[in-house]
Amino acid sequence: MNDPIKADFSSLVLSIASSAAMSLGLAPDQETGKTHVDKHMAKFNIDLLMMLKEKTKNNLTADENQLMASLVSDLQNHYVKL
Repeated sequence: MNDPIKADFSSLVLSIASSAAMSLGLAPDQETGKTHVDKHMAKFNIDLLMMLKEKTKNNLTADENQLMASLVSDLQNHYVKL
């Protein structure tokens, strides 16, 4: 039997980032295998990550803070390129 997925902060952040990546056309839809761009949903997910980053300020481990910072930065850069 496989171990269940651990529900932690990093899993939450990665889940939202995955949704943003799919909306930016960087990753295929898991159901269809096709990529598509939805700028509005991408912006929503990036904004959601930015809100989480602000609300959790000074409450994250160094690893969580680095993960959040790099994901937000990378996703914002891809969004701007659209």
